[in-house]
Amino acid sequence: MACAPRRSGSVAAWLVLACLVALLGGQTAVEALPRLPPKSEVVRLYGAAGWQRIQQWPVLIDRLQGRSVGTQLKGVNDFFNQLRFLDDIDVWHVKDYWATPFEFLGVGAGDCEDFAMAKYLTLRELGVPEDQLRLHYVKYIPYDQFHMVVTWAPTPTTPPVVLDNIDKRIEPASQRNDLLPIYSFNGSHLWISKLNGSGRQVGDASRLSLWQNWQQRLEQGTLRDPRH
Repeated sequence: MACAPRRSGSVAAWLVLACLVALLGGQTAVEALPRLPPKSEVVRLYGAAGWQRIQQWPVLIDRLQGRSVGTQLKGVNDFFNQLRFLDDIDVWHVKDYWATPFEFLGVGAGDCEDFAMAKYLTLRELGVPEDQLRLHYVKYIPYDQFHMVVTWAPTPTTPPVVLDNIDKRIEPASQRNDLLPIYSFNGSHLWISKLNGSGRQVGDASRLSLWQNWQQRLEQGTLRDPRH
């Protein structure tokens, strides 16, 4: 259940950060749910089942719109956790690929980044403020593997809760002793962080090349063919 190359120790954590952070500059895109891609293109790439899964995303958002944040967190977490976990090499035939939610839902499977970013984007579309959400890159201690989760906290001083695809319950970060935090980010900022606290801000999120590329592909409606 690897979400990144298998390494251990604090040196590895900094290696992961160094590999992902690229000084690209520019503005991060605003999180917003794009229009559905053409049905014919989706069916060609992912089949009729893929189109059915993609159609359920706006239905979910419509159903959760205006509900309490707790209801939204649970609904989004449960919706995406129905999909299968598979490594990028098995789905996209590359070692590391951050699939957009349309691609993730289309194939019906993905790795931890795909689960986390789809949940993050959906919660932003539901109106959950950006400063309450973070994408956390962590080490999942039982498997000695790198992993990504979403955290939510209503205020900077409130202990966050964790949305995860391994432990599917939404639990306080203080109870997740199986997660070792490395860094976190959202649409605007990047932190070297503690799972239970704000951490130290080290830059803006546009420095993450994979994050920026993911947003560009989402805006452009790019769909990757899993057969190649």
